[in-house]
Amino acid sequence: VQLQASGGGLVQAGGSLRLSCVDSKRTFSNNAVSWFRRAPGKEREFVATVSWRGGNTFYLDSVKGRFTISRDNNKNTVYLQMNSLKPEDTAVYYCAVARRSYGSRSPEDYAYWGQGTEVTVSS
Repeated sequence: VQLQASGGGLVQAGGSLRLSCVDSKRTFSNNAVSWFRRAPGKEREFVATVSWRGGNTFYLDSVKGRFTISRDNNKNTVYLQMNSLKPEDTAVYYCAVARRSYGSRSPEDYAYWGQGTEVTVSS
């Protein structure tokens, strides 16, 4: 697995971004994939996960209704659509591939991590 995250940037509060995570080795189709984030001065936190076929998802409570995770296994890509962004969403976002077909909130359950893409939301 080799993950490449992209799509971050600077956006005003209320705006939208779509993050992408591509597996260039084309090997994560049987595994759950999640997004985590690390805000300045804070610990890494779980954001969202999607199961291996895309049928099961769950989210950090503070992003429910605003963020949507999805995947296209034909393109070896997982997306995170982020709408109604808030300044508190500012962080470096990382995608990660789970060790199994269903994701979890625990970083210890993930075997591979992308390099991160930075999201900055201005007020």
